[in-house]
Amino acid sequence: MNNSDKIFASPLNRVEDFSFDEAVADVFPDMITRSVPGYQTIVNTIGEIAARQVKPHTRVYDLGCSLGAASFAVSRATSGTPCDIIGIDSSQAMVGRCQRMVQGFSLPNPISVSCQKAQDVDISNASLVIMNFTLQFIPPPDRDAMLQKIYDGLCPGGALVLSEKISHPSQAGNELLVDLHHQFKRSNGYSELEISQKRAALENVMLTDSFDTHESRLKEAGFDDVVLWFKCYNFASMIAIKSAQQET
Repeated sequence: MNNSDKIFASPLNRVEDFSFDEAVADVFPDMITRSVPGYQTIVNTIGEIAARQVKPHTRVYDLGCSLGAASFAVSRATSGTPCDIIGIDSSQAMVGRCQRMVQGFSLPNPISVSCQKAQDVDISNASLVIMNFTLQFIPPPDRDAMLQKIYDGLCPGGALVLSEKISHPSQAGNELLVDLHHQFKRSNGYSELEISQKRAALENVMLTDSFDTHESRLKEAGFDDVVLWFKCYNFASMIAIKSAQQET
């Protein structure tokens, strides 16, 4: 049962920095669906990408897995391809709920879930890594090293799916995208108070980059190609592909 997101519905004397605590975990499916345009399309397509991308007896890492939506999509899409799916999240509230959900289903490929920072995960023998709206919460000074670790841990021909809220280079363009996103949230039942207070809560913890910055960073890490496959307002998802040729 999905609870309705009312976290920012009442006036707060002080808006604290956003965190993925018990309150957020309790309403997360409702929150993410009403806040991120195309979220279900992104999750469904991650499954389709996994069906093409995952190789037998390799690993799939879902970094910042929250309640495991992407991990479940991968497991169901790879029923004929034995693989290990590893969900990682730094929020114990999310991990606890995700573990209970995993235990409640009989899945084609097993999902293991643990509480850990994405930056601390050892990545190896991976044919697919997923960061679904996760990198934006990692401190900017750590992002280059994070992507380099992912690249190094991918098998030849492996890929990273990176979904992010992005910023537009020009102020006017960025304001347009923000306004359109806020209208999307209004259409999904959020009040002006909820929109304002959540924006204040995220201001210091979710620091976005432009697509050009993401592309440059991924190419610098060694990825051969960066494909922008989804974009709606200021939300995007891209696939970064590692060359299938072994490095010498």
